Amino acid sequence: MTSNVRITAVLAALGLSCSAGGAQAADCGTINLGAALSATGIYASNGNNTKKGYEFAVKKINDAGGVKIGDKCYDFKITYYDDESTPARAAQLVERLIGQDDIKFVLGPYSSPMTKAILPVTEKYKTPVVQAEAASRSLFTQGYKYHFGIVATSEKYLTPVIDMAAEQAKKAGKDPSSVKVAMIFQDDSFSLDVRQGVADLMKKYNMHAIIDDRMPKDLNDLTAFFTKVKAVKPDVLLISGHEKGAATAARQMGEHHTDVPLIGVTHCESAKVAQDFPKIAEGFVCPTQWDETMKASDPLFGTAMDYNNQIKAVHPEYKAVPYQTAQASVAIYVWKDAFERAGSLDQEKVRQALIKTDMPTFYGHVKFAEDGSNPGKTIVMRQIQDGKFVVVAPPAVAAGPVVYPRAVNY
Repeated sequence: MTSNVRITAVLAALGLSCSAGGAQAADCGTINLGAALSATGIYASNGNNTKKGYEFAVKKINDAGGVKIGDKCYDFKITYYDDESTPARAAQLVERLIGQDDIKFVLGPYSSPMTKAILPVTEKYKTPVVQAEAASRSLFTQGYKYHFGIVATSEKYLTPVIDMAAEQAKKAGKDPSSVKVAMIFQDDSFSLDVRQGVADLMKKYNMHAIIDDRMPKDLNDLTAFFTKVKAVKPDVLLISGHEKGAATAARQMGEHHTDVPLIGVTHCESAKVAQDFPKIAEGFVCPTQWDETMKASDPLFGTAMDYNNQIKAVHPEYKAVPYQTAQASVAIYVWKDAFERAGSLDQEKVRQALIKTDMPTFYGHVKFAEDGSNPGKTIVMRQIQDGKFVVVAPPAVAAGPVVYPRAVNY
């Protein structure tokens, strides 16, 4: 028997493999995650941002040795289907992922309406889901046991703008109750929760909305709203319609020469308002779940700025990294942490590990409450100043003051 044959026989007996380069460790196994995600339809832009965040984290984790469970390693793999931005389709596809593709662990889709549609399915099959893109508070009030969301809930998104308006009124020697608010919201669970948070805080200041409108379903034309805004001259303008609603609003503000001292808009980054409508978007105050200047870090991704630089190197098309991308990456990291603490791929053991999640990340701390929410997560407000997103609230992380009134330059 030659020496090479003897080596092969010994390795075979030990359950190992050999190659031309010598002994090689066994490959890692695979953990399959499933996601119904918008590649088409009104949520496609942020569906794409979400996928980029998922894929970036999967590669980062796999390249670092994968998920360690006992003496075994596992690489992440994601099976995707396009939910077409349609809730009923999202539910069907998650049913397919679980029932036909044998997916045991689910990633969230983009948006609250899509997530609302899939959660009854994942609960029915007792399939854990970690989602990073659905902030509607109502998702956490249904008693779901297998749903975990890492984001700050939506009622927090635009309330800081009301606080800013009250502060500016006081500085001018006026009562905050004199502030006139005009607002328009998409007719979906996320945006209506944003509206409810604003309405509740307005009561505290005894403010009143002089316009409180709903966007049309196609989000294509807000002319009637901006005509009213021009007529009544509000002090504050609030807009929440995901990326398409934000882009439509910015475009039509320019067409109507809308001049309001303080404007709050959700989804500024993913709508690319600073890039596509630079003059109009100047001074917009935009909520974000994450900013690269945040003092947050973890052992895998490093600091918030480290993540920002790393993902821009992979996706140079990002001038400002959408928070949707950052939080999608964190969802994958949360799965890694849960699997390793569970020491198992058993669904129930992994769910129990998720319940006990308490981990620092570059996005902020993740610690789930009994309802599956992450209550410690705060909203950061950035204002577009000279085309750049500058953190203006909360005070502890602010990089500069709010520019008020916003500079109008049509």
